[in-house]
Amino acid sequence: MTRSAGLDALAAFLAGRGAAYAADRNTDPGSEPTTSALSPYLRRRLLTEEEVVRAALDALGERGSEAFIAEVFWRTYFKGHLETHPEAWSRYRVGLADARARLAAEPGLRRTYDRAVEGRTGIDGFDSWAGQLVEAGWLHNHVRMWFASIWIFTLRLPWELGADHFLRHLLDGDPASNTLSWRWVAGLHTRGKHYLARRENIRRYTQGRHEPAGLDEEAGPLEETIPPREVPLSRADAPPDGPVALLMHLDDLHPESLPLGRAEVVRVWGLLAHADGAMERVRAADAAAMADGLGRAAAHFGCPAEPAPAGWTEDVPVVAAWAPVGPSADVLPSRCQRVRRPWDERAWPLSTRGFFRLKRAIPDLTGA
Repeated sequence: MTRSAGLDALAAFLAGRGAAYAADRNTDPGSEPTTSALSPYLRRRLLTEEEVVRAALDALGERGSEAFIAEVFWRTYFKGHLETHPEAWSRYRVGLADARARLAAEPGLRRTYDRAVEGRTGIDGFDSWAGQLVEAGWLHNHVRMWFASIWIFTLRLPWELGADHFLRHLLDGDPASNTLSWRWVAGLHTRGKHYLARRENIRRYTQGRHEPAGLDEEAGPLEETIPPREVPLSRADAPPDGPVALLMHLDDLHPESLPLGRAEVVRVWGLLAHADGAMERVRAADAAAMADGLGRAAAHFGCPAEPAPAGWTEDVPVVAAWAPVGPSADVLPSRCQRVRRPWDERAWPLSTRGFFRLKRAIPDLTGA
């Protein structure tokens, strides 16, 4: 999991299946992905959203890249929305604890859950996807929607358990995209608008490989009494002039492009904060990405770069890239001065409601 590998994957996508992305992206042929498969690199910002969008515009033009760029902006939107609705994350955490307690107290629920995560439900497609998730740490985006819908509406399992299962296994597991996507499928993100997996839709977009029977195609959306409240976007810090220590984390591993002004980086530390219960494959990818980021930081800034020691102290200001809601933000020391990229500074204030407010602004944000 390195930036170099991400750049190679980006170049291959734009030179190959990128031209057919708009037409093919919803189809899962069960072999080569029809999507970019860049999300593990974007999740850790080994590649930044801005450089991926610029590369797509250069390679495919405005019209040819439109659908792909909109998909990249969904990632930006989810992060901005969770930043301004952090209660969605805290409710998920509380709901997950409650759901785990139910697993311990309700044998029937436990059996259904075990069959789901082990791929033993008997539902065509779903069981294969359950195995792929565990074995490969990856699922096609359309498959993720079907999986979540079947989990919630056919199997009647708590959505928080499904979101947790994804976050622990997916190589691109992202707190914002994962939490809000599961809420969207459930009908909570956009109140009353849920996503139902349908037999014919699955048959069509798997090219006839799967045609599950017995799906609940009439289920209503989940409900909550009050949606997560909106809060103002927290202000970022201006980087100080002079010597600083840079604290890197898994949400931003491209220190070369951080807006650090006249700060002089004299030391770099890496802070690993995995998702709770992350599988070994995910932890290994995180560690490899961090090692790659630290190596590039040492070369770029010409200073020592190493994992953050326990109980570290520093006699210069400590600066970190903004960590969105999630594990990295939870462990960043309060004394860190947090800087935010211009991309997020421009896009996140447009992400407080539905996606289409941000989508309408894409030409202005990209200069296309």
